[in-house]
Order: sequence, then structure tokens, then C-alpha cells
Amino acid sequence: MKRISILSTLLFCGIMALHGQKNIPLDTTQWDIQAEGYVLEPYKGSDAIYLHSGSMTLKDANFLNGTIEYDIYLKKDRGFPGVSFRVNDDNAELFYIRPHQSGNPDANQTIPIIKGLTAWQLYFGPKYSFPYEYSHDRWTHVKIAVNDNKAQIFLDHAEKPNLSWNLYHEPKAGGISFSGGGISGVHLANIRVNHETPQIKDFEPKERKALEGLIPEWELSDKFDEKLLEDVGSIDGLISKRKWKHKVQVEEGVAANISRKLTLEDDPMNTVFAKVTVTSDEAQTKLLEFGYSDRVVVILNGKPIYKGTNRFRSRDYRYLGTIGLFDAVYVDLKKGKNTLLLAVSEDFGGWLVTGRFQEDKGLKIK
Repeated sequence: MKRISILSTLLFCGIMALHGQKNIPLDTTQWDIQAEGYVLEPYKGSDAIYLHSGSMTLKDANFLNGTIEYDIYLKKDRGFPGVSFRVNDDNAELFYIRPHQSGNPDANQTIPIIKGLTAWQLYFGPKYSFPYEYSHDRWTHVKIAVNDNKAQIFLDHAEKPNLSWNLYHEPKAGGISFSGGGISGVHLANIRVNHETPQIKDFEPKERKALEGLIPEWELSDKFDEKLLEDVGSIDGLISKRKWKHKVQVEEGVAANISRKLTLEDDPMNTVFAKVTVTSDEAQTKLLEFGYSDRVVVILNGKPIYKGTNRFRSRDYRYLGTIGLFDAVYVDLKKGKNTLLLAVSEDFGGWLVTGRFQEDKGLKIK
């Protein structure tokens, strides 16, 4: 009887290995661990890693299509534990959990990483998140199925996907990296990667309603230090020194993503001008509705007319700073060409700009 049990176990392990379903050992041979601290330990019945404020990257991973599965032991503490896949330089696809938002519409997030920025202030809502009641007394199982430009999430061995979505980047094989739960840490176990292309079923991605009448394209300047905007008398000189090499279009029917063209780095160069030319058939006053992330100075024909802040938690403790037409200013347009600039400064969460004239009769916008 014992011999049969051993043979059955060996057969099972062979089948699992054949299909790429064997757990990846949690050790530094397989993983590059960059964290403030980590512990390899048995936890709640599984061989696990406790990851504190950091990440662990699978060595020599070359993931294009397949499935990624893992178990995570969630706490009620605020955190954002997740997994990035198809990691190429500063670009990737990401799924993470917000355990402190259990049951809420934003209990989790799928999002692209673009030039190192996770623009969750743009990619939000039912298209990218789903409500889920998490358990805090057992392991939560996560499965991500990826096939070309499609992906699906299955939690706790669900038969149907909890979420289906279209991936942002063009399909390209890349790395796999798990991020920790912040200062509270997180336990991970039973990580498996299968490179067999999965069959995508019940693929029903959510749609997002576009905002009407948006300025479709913005011209971008090179980056500069936000502090240079403080000297109002030097605004003309600041504008004249700029180089204009990029244009960025509205996406999601909501906003233009500046990080598509420019990289936000750890230096004071965190600001750009987003420009449009407005030709008016007469001198008139129009209401400009606009959105931005994280801060803005609106400049019309070289004159600053508005300054605002829309960053995370800037208006109350739960304010997310998501993009929308939440600000407005009356602009006095002269007859002929007018130069409208939005100086947009970014910290994190999405480098974004959007806008429209509430009523555009007599205007041509380029």
C-alpha cells in the first residue's frame, strides 16, 4: 500500500512538471529578492515567503502567454500586493490587490506600467477592477490567464473569470515580479507558472463611456522644474526656452497620458507644458472644463489664470485624484489665435491632462 502511494505521488509530480505546474521553489536560486526584509518559513500549512516592503523577481523568466498562479495570505491592513508580468524595462502589465478595500468596487486593480508609472488615476472603474470580499483567515488563490492581448483573473478557483480585460502593451515576452504589501508585509506561497497558451473563455471586458467634446490631442514641451512656475514674471522666458517634440492623444475617451512620451524620473524635472492653439472668430469668453494630475497652472497667451491641485488625498483622506473634468475656468479669448498652456506637474499615479470647451461655437482648436 505504501509502495502504491509512493508511485502515485511520483506520477503526480511528473505530470505536474510536464505541464509546468510544479511550485517554483522560494529561494534565492530562483528569485532575485529586493526588499527591506524577507523570511522563508512555513506559514498556515504552506512553505511561504514573507515579503516586507519590496519585490521578488523570477530569474530568467520569459513569459508571453500562459497562466500565473499563487496563494496570498491577506491582512486587513492597507497594502497593494501584486504581480507584474511581461516586464520589459519600465513597461509591464500589473494586477494587484487592495485588501483594505475588501468588498468595495476598487478592491483590486489591473493596470499597465508605462515608463515606470502606474497610472491608476486614469485606468480605473469597472473596466479594471471588481468588488470582492476577501478572507483574512485563509489563503486566497489567484490565477491570471494570458493569451496575446487578452487576460483574465480567477480568484479562489472560480470557474468563470472575475474580470476580463484587454492588455495595454503589444504582446512581448518578459519578466515576472511580485511586489510586497508595503509596511505590513505579505505572505506568498505555491507560485506556479505555466507557459502553455490558455484557452480564453467567457471573455467579456467592460466598456467605459467616453467624455464628449474633448480636445483630442495636446502638444508636449520638454520637462522642466515645477519651481520655475513660481516666478510669474519669468513665465514668458520659461515658455520660449521650451522644445516641442511630442504630441499625445486622448485615450480611454478620458485623458491624454503624458507618460506615453516622457519619463518621470527621480529629479526635479517633473513638469511639462501641454499646448493647444485656439483660433476664435471674435473676442469672447468661454468656459474651459479640464482635468489634470497632479498639479496645474493654466496659462492663456502667456498669462497665468488658474492654479490647482488634484493629487492623491489633496481634497480629503479618501480622495484618489482620478482624472475627470472636475475643474473649470472662464477664459477671455482674443480674436484670432490664442495659445492655451496647461503646465502639468506629477508625483505618482498618472501624468495626465484633459479638457474641453463647454461650448465651442466660433472656435477652431489645433
